[in-house]
Amino acid sequence: MKKTAVSLLALLLNIVCQAQNFDVIPLGIYGGEQEDNLSAYLVGAPKDNAFLCLDAGTVNAGIRKAIQLKSLDGTTETVLKDQIKGYFVSHGHLDHLSGLIINSPADSKKDIFAIAPVIQILQNHYFITDTWINFADQGQKPILGKYHYNELQEGTEIPAPKTPFFITGYELSHVNPYKSSAALVRRDDHYLLYLGDTGADRIEKSDRLENLWKTIAPLVKKRQLNTILIEVSFPNSQPEHLLFGHLTPNLLIEELSKLKEKTGQKSLENLNIVVTHRKPTGDNPELIKKELLQSNPLKVNYIFPEQGKKINLP
Repeated sequence: MKKTAVSLLALLLNIVCQAQNFDVIPLGIYGGEQEDNLSAYLVGAPKDNAFLCLDAGTVNAGIRKAIQLKSLDGTTETVLKDQIKGYFVSHGHLDHLSGLIINSPADSKKDIFAIAPVIQILQNHYFITDTWINFADQGQKPILGKYHYNELQEGTEIPAPKTPFFITGYELSHVNPYKSSAALVRRDDHYLLYLGDTGADRIEKSDRLENLWKTIAPLVKKRQLNTILIEVSFPNSQPEHLLFGHLTPNLLIEELSKLKEKTGQKSLENLNIVVTHRKPTGDNPELIKKELLQSNPLKVNYIFPEQGKKINLP
């Protein structure tokens, strides 16, 4: 009887650990060229229509695709205005924020989360009269005040209003010293990590990823963090001096191996790695996928997102 009770308890604990904690709906998946399919990922709680948008390269076209695939309910207008509650902008490149800018006249009041250098880029280069108009609540006049800037301080968690999430920002290097950033998203005791564009520490001559791996290693070991969304922009044939602050399959494995040193191999096995920002030139997306799948020494679970198709995550 005692052995049966122990087995039942172990089963229940396993079910709890594997319970679904996040939905991710890709509004855009690529790292350039295809303006209707650029980096943007809605993250929400299961059966909840309050989303945080992680980057916003493509918004409207992605919403339409997700509605078509029944990943989202409602009209394009209601999803944009009512269901997207805020945006995390990882860095100032257009393929990560053009959808936010172009859809701002039709949007509703909400929050923008970003590190200070990214807020400065939005204030000085995008939300200005010469290029658009200032829909935010700081910067060049006239100030329309539709978006409220929330400055992310390194390692300090803040709430994402009107969502069940809390968000922590971490700096990344994207052609050092240009700054990109990552968002650690928490719901209750569960986490999801999203990285904007980043180069490998060795090439960037940086320690940004090393510091990030130190931070998340305890969460991975406790199975509180089961998913990382991270870019792989080029196949392995891309020369390292022409990466421009991006990763290849080999460099991703190089970086995840550093995480393994802090977690142990067992903790890393079956970790969900959502591969973002593949450059759509030629057959790059399929080549990157092939190279990752044919050599998987860390035994992680690679996920290759499709625009509009919901990803259910623990």
